[in-house]
Amino acid sequence: MTTLGVAIEVNRLLKVYKGTTIPAVNSISLSVLNKSIFGLLGPNGAGKTTTLSMLCGLIKPTGGEALLLGLSIKNNLEEIKQRIGVVPQEIALYPTLTAFENLRYIGNMFGLKGEILNKIISEHLEIVGLGGQANKRVQIFSGGMKRRINLIAGILHQPEILFLDEPTAGVDVQSRNLITEHLHQLSKQGCTIIYTSHLMEEAENLCTDIAIIDNGNIIISGKPKALIAENSTGNLEQLFLKLTGKKLRD
Repeated sequence: MTTLGVAIEVNRLLKVYKGTTIPAVNSISLSVLNKSIFGLLGPNGAGKTTTLSMLCGLIKPTGGEALLLGLSIKNNLEEIKQRIGVVPQEIALYPTLTAFENLRYIGNMFGLKGEILNKIISEHLEIVGLGGQANKRVQIFSGGMKRRINLIAGILHQPEILFLDEPTAGVDVQSRNLITEHLHQLSKQGCTIIYTSHLMEEAENLCTDIAIIDNGNIIISGKPKALIAENSTGNLEQLFLKLTGKKLRD
């Protein structure tokens, strides 16, 4: 049973991919509080996406356990999938469909129908500044516009937990600002957010809690400001480099 006030409880979660012996995720444990914005940060290949993929049910763990909303990812995966939202790093949209058609298709997958769904889609498109682009094909949109629609696709069904894998990668400053403002609003409304990013300044401003993962291991976790103070670094980027090193990760 999960602890009161905890949205996600991870206990010794392990992933070793077939054909390898070194764990991609090495028996990690962590807790994510309800309504928090939790940043899972790390260099390329550190284990961030693998961790998110296990928690979302996209890949099976080799060992360990995780509870989401008190439900086991091993035994209650179908129920979990109805209560979470996932915004992948890749744009998960059909380029030849319009923004509205994409979102209607995704809404239908979660049991949303008719005028109720149309209203939800229209409201979200207005919030992210795309109300006037609803009937245009996604293939003509800029990267920032696609990112914003990608975000809407993950929240149409009002998930209790939202997973985001680098949701602002490669977008302009204005789109990044709009996305992060919207994430703050979702958090205030009660959604727990799990977020990965390489943008340390953004993570420092956005996240209530963080964990830094490297080589499949959690090396530090806590409140960003407290961790920065404890380690005598001026900001999160300096702390990140102190803990993970300056060697390039390709």
